[in-house]
Amino acid sequence: MALDNDAPLNSLGFPKPPSETRVVVAMSGGVDSSVVAAKLKEEGYDVVGVTLQLYDHGAALAKKGACCAGIDIHDARRVAEEMGFPHYVLDYENIFKDAVIDEFADSYLAGATPVPCIRCNERVKFKDLLETAKDLDADCMATGHYIQRKMGDHGPELHCATDANRDQSYFLFSTTPEQLSFLRFPLGHLPSKDATRELAAKYGLAVADKPDSQDICFVPNGNYASVIEKLRPGAAEAGQIVHADGRVLGEHNGVIHYTIGQRRGLGIGGLSEPLYVVKLDVDAKQVVVGPKEMLATRIVPIREINWLGDGAFTDMTEREISVKVRSTRPPRAAILRPISANEAEVELLTAEEGVSPGQACVFYENDSSRILGGGWIWKGH
Repeated sequence: MALDNDAPLNSLGFPKPPSETRVVVAMSGGVDSSVVAAKLKEEGYDVVGVTLQLYDHGAALAKKGACCAGIDIHDARRVAEEMGFPHYVLDYENIFKDAVIDEFADSYLAGATPVPCIRCNERVKFKDLLETAKDLDADCMATGHYIQRKMGDHGPELHCATDANRDQSYFLFSTTPEQLSFLRFPLGHLPSKDATRELAAKYGLAVADKPDSQDICFVPNGNYASVIEKLRPGAAEAGQIVHADGRVLGEHNGVIHYTIGQRRGLGIGGLSEPLYVVKLDVDAKQVVVGPKEMLATRIVPIREINWLGDGAFTDMTEREISVKVRSTRPPRAAILRPISANEAEVELLTAEEGVSPGQACVFYENDSSRILGGGWIWKGH
């Protein structure tokens, strides 16, 4: 159907009635995406729900608090039945293993601290699922993420959620401008998670009181090491715990059990100074420890840049911005210096501790809610 460009825009930004606007909703089975689907259905949109089976949920059925287990597929399907729209389950196990799980294991073994949820959004949900939505003749795809999409002078922009406590910008920085033009985030403007649960109760959804997922979906109880050992047998090889000055302080039972910045559980008590993990030398099977000041980093090398600002990334020599180097930390003042179209150096104005390869560095515009993109921290200090 041809668009009537004189028609008023509907709530998803299209100049046609909701009933003629097809929206695919990515449904995890949780309260957020369920509310998105119910809300859009109630507003009269042509809603199609899609849930991804990302790994063998038979093994995960008994596990609470994960985002993609069999019980979640059941919950998503039930919401679709309650609200009266079609729902599909797509088997993405192989794609998920190739694009997310294998890299997670390999980067962890290389001494990095990976963030698989970002890779899942980037390589599975916003790539393969987005293409599936287009195959279903959808006008757009909606998700339950807490982030905002706003129209700017140069097209759609990515902005932080209204509720800073729920903001998921750190996990969505790699969303490309092309993807952003097709995506919608109906919850990003809500004042709190309570408001989402109130909507779920209003729509009579059985998932209204369902707890939020806490763990990475394929890592039960946050036990990374046991997952890595299953994926990469022999990964937990023993080695030495070594002080940065060369002293051997003890033994460890596998580099995969440690992360940069870790202080507790090192098994090297009785020393006069508190020591932290400052480096993981996978080749030498060494966990290197040192004083806290060795963790302080000011220059952070970034690659795989996704730029969401106006103009080409390499058009500037440097720019004052704010950055997050961990999902749990507030943005800090920094200077961004492009090296190439996909590499940059970030200088933190105040040194940060525990900056770790494998984590993301997300760029924010100063005095604004806008996200300018980001990249991946790729080598130690």
